[in-house]
Amino acid sequence: MDAEILKTHLLSNATRLYCVLDGASVQDLPTRLYQTNTPHYCLLGDDVEPDVLYMAPFLAALLPGSTFTDQVFKESPGKHWGIFAHCRRSMTEVRRHCRALLNVYDADGNPLMFRYYDPRVLRRFLPTCNPGELKTLFGELETLFAESEDGNTLTSYSIANNELTETELK
Repeated sequence: MDAEILKTHLLSNATRLYCVLDGASVQDLPTRLYQTNTPHYCLLGDDVEPDVLYMAPFLAALLPGSTFTDQVFKESPGKHWGIFAHCRRSMTEVRRHCRALLNVYDADGNPLMFRYYDPRVLRRFLPTCNPGELKTLFGELETLFAESEDGNTLTSYSIANNELTETELK
């Protein structure tokens, strides 16, 4: 998907645009965030070992005209860097919500890390959710966006009448 098309679909004056990016997919993600002065949080917390930090998921605010936003829009298509979200809440509130989604438990009660921020995971998981699970996953997030497998399209996900709605954006 072209960077200008991504900007058209994602940047809005009505809401804030956030992304959850996977450090395992984005080379030098913490360095990029720091060097571009992008508002961000590591979702694993503040005291993360350096070798883990570079593989960790990060929440970042994507601001119109910023260097980092331009990098994400130009470089991410087709590379499953992460997902996008529209939300009117503050970054601190979105961070709290996104961190709460990281841990899930298997049938035996063992903790697992839920990589919901990988678009390949989100695309497969969302259609299986019941209304309660959708409400938990979305929280105050208005819309989630995930790229297609080939990166040529973007799918918008939201909740309407307690059901998942999907719209393919081209």
